[in-house]
Amino acid sequence: MQWFDVGVNVPSDEGEFLPMLTRAVEAGVTQMMLTGTDVTISHQAAKLAHAYPEHVFSTAGIHPHYAQHVASDYREQITALSKQPQVIAIGECGLDFNRDFSPRDKQLAVFEAQLVIACETGLPVFLHERDAFDAQYKLLQKYHHQLNGALVHCFTGNTQQMQAYLDLGCYVGITGWVTDEKRGQDLREAVKRLPLDRLILETDAPYLKPKKLGSDKVPGVKQNEPCYLPVIAKTLSELMNTSIESLSSYSKRNSQRLLALS
Repeated sequence: MQWFDVGVNVPSDEGEFLPMLTRAVEAGVTQMMLTGTDVTISHQAAKLAHAYPEHVFSTAGIHPHYAQHVASDYREQITALSKQPQVIAIGECGLDFNRDFSPRDKQLAVFEAQLVIACETGLPVFLHERDAFDAQYKLLQKYHHQLNGALVHCFTGNTQQMQAYLDLGCYVGITGWVTDEKRGQDLREAVKRLPLDRLILETDAPYLKPKKLGSDKVPGVKQNEPCYLPVIAKTLSELMNTSIESLSSYSKRNSQRLLALS
């Protein structure tokens, strides 16, 4: 089985990347996409993707946490990054009304600007949303007919919200949150109704390490890494009553389809 981890954050120490990539490939995670969260990180992600073109791709975008800090030319910088062949999605973009690290009006403006960039470039969007479903859905409704695909990154919502995103043609990204029996109750119920042809798997490494790793724990690995993607799939297999082989096939195929890699 082979896997595609579409949500991997850029390591703070680039020297950690190659060992992480090696462990991932050994676990069958042969492709991954690094997440751009501001212009600087987006450049770093693109640089690493360029260095390992067989296995690594990247996104370019502004996370809502950093919306208030954007440079005046951020649109031009993201657009320029999007022209690099290894950059295959716009984001991580969206709204976060949970922590509100940036004012909500600024988040909305920067998010909408990135939706416009995605429409103009033809790249799919890599979406972030926390406690902002109504506002995010409203903006997506405005642009979804012009978008060339969207992934709801690290979805943690309920069945109703998941269905609303599906109705807009979105793919749904599932992370280790699904292994959390306490915080992940809504998600664990929702995935039982998630169509296989809209499922995408991701780790959001180094965050959201799967719970109760047991014998699946990789020696020396303290934080979450792409090598744990099959562990997430194991839990999902039980919840969806679907073979892990089927999850591998569908999730990788869906990722490649969304990101225009197949």
